[in-house]
Amino acid sequence: MNQQQISLDNWRFRKHGEEEWLPAQVPGCVHTDLLRNKRIGDPFYGCNESQLQWIDKEAWDYETTFAVTPEWLALSNLELVFNGLDTYADVFLNGQKLLSADNMFRVWTVDAAPHLVVGRNSLEIRFRSPVMEDLPKLERLGYALPAPNDDSVLGGLGDRKISMFARKAPYHYGWDWGPRFVTSGIWREVSLVGWSGRRITDFFLRQDDISADSAALTAILEMESDREQAGVVEITTMGHSWKLEVFLKAGMNTIELPLEISHPRLWWPRGYGETHRYTFCAVYRGNDGAACTKEVTTGLRSAKLVRKQDAAGTTFHFEINGIPVYAKGANHIPNHSFASEVTPHMYRHEIASAAESNMNMLRVWGGGYYEEELFYSLCDEYGIMVWQDFMFACSLYPGNPEFLDNVRHEALDNVRRLRNHPSIVLYCGNNEIDSAWAHFDEHAGWGWKKNYSSEQRKTIWEDYEQLFHRILPHVVQLAAPGTPYWPSSPLFDLTGDRLQHANPGSTSGDVHYWGVWHASEPFEMYKVKMGRFMSEYGFQSFPELASLQTYATEADMALDSEVMLSHQKNGRGNQLIKEYMERYLGEPKDFIAFLYLSQVLQAEAIRMAIEAHRRSKPVCMGSLYWQMNDCWPAASWSGMDFYGRWKAMQFAAKRSFRDILVSIDEDEEGLVGFYVVSDSLTPLDATLRITVQTFTGERLGDYCDPVHLPPNQAQVVAGYRREALLLGRDPATVVVSAILEHEGHEIGRTAHYFVIQKELKLPQAVIALDPVPGSDGAEWRITSSSLAKHVRLQAEAEGHFSDNYFDLMPNEPVYVIFYRSGGETPFVPGNPGKVKACSMIDFL
Repeated sequence: MNQQQISLDNWRFRKHGEEEWLPAQVPGCVHTDLLRNKRIGDPFYGCNESQLQWIDKEAWDYETTFAVTPEWLALSNLELVFNGLDTYADVFLNGQKLLSADNMFRVWTVDAAPHLVVGRNSLEIRFRSPVMEDLPKLERLGYALPAPNDDSVLGGLGDRKISMFARKAPYHYGWDWGPRFVTSGIWREVSLVGWSGRRITDFFLRQDDISADSAALTAILEMESDREQAGVVEITTMGHSWKLEVFLKAGMNTIELPLEISHPRLWWPRGYGETHRYTFCAVYRGNDGAACTKEVTTGLRSAKLVRKQDAAGTTFHFEINGIPVYAKGANHIPNHSFASEVTPHMYRHEIASAAESNMNMLRVWGGGYYEEELFYSLCDEYGIMVWQDFMFACSLYPGNPEFLDNVRHEALDNVRRLRNHPSIVLYCGNNEIDSAWAHFDEHAGWGWKKNYSSEQRKTIWEDYEQLFHRILPHVVQLAAPGTPYWPSSPLFDLTGDRLQHANPGSTSGDVHYWGVWHASEPFEMYKVKMGRFMSEYGFQSFPELASLQTYATEADMALDSEVMLSHQKNGRGNQLIKEYMERYLGEPKDFIAFLYLSQVLQAEAIRMAIEAHRRSKPVCMGSLYWQMNDCWPAASWSGMDFYGRWKAMQFAAKRSFRDILVSIDEDEEGLVGFYVVSDSLTPLDATLRITVQTFTGERLGDYCDPVHLPPNQAQVVAGYRREALLLGRDPATVVVSAILEHEGHEIGRTAHYFVIQKELKLPQAVIALDPVPGSDGAEWRITSSSLAKHVRLQAEAEGHFSDNYFDLMPNEPVYVIFYRSGGETPFVPGNPGKVKACSMIDFL
């Protein structure tokens, strides 16, 4: 085979109809190109977002030239491959129209040979305005489809919401954590590909039966040939080899070759084993001596979504290699409002942060885009399972044949692209649409149904079922057979009646619980409103001060300033944070204190939720909070902000997601229960040491309880009455500490307080920080004369600590390591320079 490929660069762009061309960066988009050419201000700064809404009403031209040699034109096949055109694009090669694209998520390949010439060739892409393209579709439909997160008002469209008509990242139109930037542009690579003879276009390792004893696979090769030919396919990996004689016909060929590996090294999620991967090499050698090759790296594992009847209802958990796995993690959104701006370092930082936080799952939420290959490769590497949504969220979609066919191609493109990644354990049809519409329950849902006639309702639901109950599961079964598919999140089950729609107490399926936050319910409801798998729940906070200062000035540092409100996309967000803060923490002394306390508040909410979910194992077998990351600097539900800085919640999640968790919960009758939760696959024999003391360090009691815990279980290991622990002392001055020890080593610890935080009578603590000798400032010893609540460490250098926002018990040292940011590996020890510490009392 003779195949060549060149990536096309040296692009320029202009607003359609204007004379002036400006340099463009590809991959990129109009907004980033305008910014680089200093034609607009920073979209993220201040209130600039509202000043940039004109961009999506315009059409934009992109153009490049490239040289083709006679040798290139001698190749049998010449193709232009567009890996990402956002979104409505007409493509012209040397003035001849080749393509009209209408889907950001598809790969577009066109035959370029008839239009190429020796020497200079011109390629032009005209991007039509997504707004102007889709407004007529709304008019033709005759009624509006719901899309509550489409910020049409900011976009200058009034109540005309059009996001559902475009196969484009939904979050571009605004969300309740992100801005409205409806982009256009070449967001993934464009290349010219030439080849002669034959080539391997796809290599899929279908995993038929995987166990510790044997891995039965089928290698499925798609080969394209420009003539008939006989030859041999050979597949090799780690000392194994398989061969098959084949005969290629002209055109596309599918070749299947069964493979078997005895005693394979399996791929496991983080915490359950190593993430071993095999690289398979496929080589075709024709009788003419020519050869073509393709490599695929994958992990061998079985992955099942287990749903079976039990005493509590119907299970919902993932079973990897026959082992029930408790899913611990978060929901992932795009790392940037402009997708092409996400760097490899940003991806590695996010996935490494997930692993460092003891997570084993990320849900790629359906309002963004199908992620880059690197994202999934990193999840494979770090053992992070992926729940992959298709790109539909919180909206209803049209059901005309053209739209559905477009989606079918989109789904095939992306499932085929991603199917060799062992990390992907589920495809999900959409985010929240089943529960929002609630077709079978007149009194449930988000109030959408009342706006439509019975005939319109019938059409809308038929369109929904066609897309999510037929087309998408068929694509998954066809392209990635054996991979579980779940129609909508959340969902009780496909019962075809009112039971189908999930609720916060569902005994089947998955649950999104938002009573805490949207409904102002107390944090304690996390212990009550719980399902079999908690795939969404969350609480907001503000970012770190350094991040906030990138979009706001000193004059903007007020909760109700125009800038703060423009960077708070949830309508009641700032007020809700304030209300919850008054309920649990008290009044901050200034705006900087408010930022700190908002993070403390968020951390406490999510800690309470995670630990409640894990204590209920195996009834609840998954806890994915909303959300892991941000697409711009703002107040949001994220655990780490746009710049990758960990908030207090990320540290709380790291502690609460430990493979061995110690958790304390006091019930309404005053019984204090001590729980141990184990995700280990070996039995646990340990000792739980309980200390009761005042905030100044006076010991009131010490208790010791043996722990004998079976593998992969959770249970109460000790229980004491509140009165017995307090011994008549003021509950606002007493803390209970529990430390789990195994063979003399601490493997878990936690603390419990008898009143909510604003009622604690905290003494003024004196905190000492001492660098550990020989660590070059990377490790620090922290002590306090009395209880210090939510101790926050700050360093001069950019990076983060191994723990932060923690409680410091009287005269009990805590050792913390500093990890400097930078490079491809975010967790690199290094001298942070001057380190400061403060605690909650300093901000009240």
